[in-house]
Amino acid sequence: MKPVTKKAFFRWASCAVGVLGVCIGAATVRAAADPGTLCDRAASQAATATGVPIDILLAISRVETGRRHDGSLSPWPWTINADGKGAFYDSKAEAVAAAAAHLTDGTGTFDIGCFQLNIRWHGSAFSTFDVMFDPEKNASYAAGFLMSLYQETGNWADAVASYHSRSPDLAHAYLNQVKAVLNGPEAAMVAETAAAPPPRANNFPLLQPGAQGGFGSIVPETSARGRLIGGNS
Repeated sequence: MKPVTKKAFFRWASCAVGVLGVCIGAATVRAAADPGTLCDRAASQAATATGVPIDILLAISRVETGRRHDGSLSPWPWTINADGKGAFYDSKAEAVAAAAAHLTDGTGTFDIGCFQLNIRWHGSAFSTFDVMFDPEKNASYAAGFLMSLYQETGNWADAVASYHSRSPDLAHAYLNQVKAVLNGPEAAMVAETAAAPPPRANNFPLLQPGAQGGFGSIVPETSARGRLIGGNS
């Protein structure tokens, strides 16, 4: 075997590091561009800002807009529930266009984004559909609303139930859905996501990223965190 000179070794090592950097950079861009991660990132920021437990926010987003991806239940930001019929859209632009169409297509009411904010009850808090779909703004509003319910009720179980509805039957059913995420097969994934450090701002321009289902809604009408809202009952 021909011996490798020190100069040749460092040239090889430099090349290898360069390739690794490209791979890491590409993976970072893919992760940042994946809409499925946007709700979780926004939930983490909202939890830090408001004091709402992060795992409760993660569970709610999965009940509201969760769909299976690579074996895990992940929230999807470009989601609308119109008159009880939910739909996922491939992009924010498609979701915004669909929401605008619902204003004139006979739809009675509809819910928007990671945390399914109801347009009738909460739409006035946002200047446009584009803003309302923004994961960070959607999560921030939802967390603030949930904290106000916690301050009103004095416990997270009733706050989570009221987040969906003031009707006891609907509220109880919704609470059980959230409990199922917190205490069931998805609990480990939620706990792992909750334990992840808050996302840092990306200050590197080169790293910037250039279906149907049933969901809940935020309508103020009619484990991982078992100590917060209890078990499945």
